[in-house]
Amino acid sequence: MQTRPDDTYSERRSQIEAYFDRTALNAWDQLTSDAPVSSIRATVRAGRDRMRETMLSWLPADLHGTRVLDAGCGTGSFSMELARRGADVVAIDLSPSQVEIALRRVSQRLDTFAAGGHIEFRSGDMSDAALGEFDHVVAMDSLIHYRADDAVAVLQRWAERTRGSMVFTFAPSSPLLLAMHAVGRVFPRGDRAPAIEPLAERALRRMLATDDGLARWCCGRTERVKSGFYTSQAFELRVAGA
Repeated sequence: MQTRPDDTYSERRSQIEAYFDRTALNAWDQLTSDAPVSSIRATVRAGRDRMRETMLSWLPADLHGTRVLDAGCGTGSFSMELARRGADVVAIDLSPSQVEIALRRVSQRLDTFAAGGHIEFRSGDMSDAALGEFDHVVAMDSLIHYRADDAVAVLQRWAERTRGSMVFTFAPSSPLLLAMHAVGRVFPRGDRAPAIEPLAERALRRMLATDDGLARWCCGRTERVKSGFYTSQAFELRVAGA
């Protein structure tokens, strides 16, 4: 029987939820905090910090009056930066436990809302139409675990309800990343992180250009961030003429 795209998306979504909500919860809590970490994890933390700064630089410095979706918000670092610019943020993650950490951290950093921003944390599917309409969507390292066709389908769902821009990351295909991906398959299933799906930028652009649901969108800036064991590429889609 042929597997439908929605089936693969749902299956991978369940794997991601189990991994980040239970298997790797403590590790991600530590990685996204100021706590000391190993030298390897320090490179990942530095890479994620640079990526967040890059994506933020592509958004308006003043986000007052805008509604922004932080898709795959994790422990809330990106959401807090958006709120500091005055945005009304809907922050959603598959992992209820990650959201609990985000809520705790926000409660300890009241300066987050000094500019009048607001954050509504939720746990669930980042592509849910019930989340409403947005001016901008950000998705930092939350699409990288899905097959390319599933990731583009999620972008299409966001595009239907977004007025300005969508800024997301993908895992750029490289021999090293492909080798790491292959090696990861030999570990016992219970020890595996959800696989990262490498994608060549040329292939991504071709898929975006031929998707009818993204016809009114055009490709904008792109930038790769590499820091030790962290490699990811930011990509911007904007409504044509906006």
